[in-house]
Amino acid sequence: MRRVLLWLACASVATALAACETTLDTVRDASVVAPVSPAGPDPVQEPTDVKYYASDEPVRMGLEHFNRGNFGLSQRYFKDAVEKAPKDVTAWVGLAASYDRLRRFDLADQAYAQAIRLGGETVQILNDQGYSLMLRGNLNGARKKFMKAYSLDPGNPIIANNIELLNGSRKFIERPPENQ
Repeated sequence: MRRVLLWLACASVATALAACETTLDTVRDASVVAPVSPAGPDPVQEPTDVKYYASDEPVRMGLEHFNRGNFGLSQRYFKDAVEKAPKDVTAWVGLAASYDRLRRFDLADQAYAQAIRLGGETVQILNDQGYSLMLRGNLNGARKKFMKAYSLDPGNPIIANNIELLNGSRKFIERPPENQ
């Protein structure tokens, strides 16, 4: 009987240690830094220290599928995320970008509007709206959005790249006069 109890105690300690290692890896991957006390970092993390949002998993899956080019699946995950957490700006922006790639610009505009209501006109939203307008062929509107984003963050390489892409699009669609 003692051996069984000793074995169960060892198994529970091993399970607890394995769970701690997984939690630390997850926190490290999420770029979350715990505050350091004068005595050094706290080696034990309380469950109340980690914030969980209902939309975390759907947003993660939405981003994963978006980056893989599976825009239908990313739209589903982001839609689930905004239903679970209607104030999650990241989920709204992801939903809008997914709608853009599915060419559902009417729904993308609604999602961008909601993201702006929640978080204001951020550099990312302005850039994404510019890209959306560029996809639609509204190059003047796209330039306005890109330039507004660029004025807020002139060192942003993504915005600079999108402006270059826009400039290339302008050159590509120029046609010679019809009288030739």
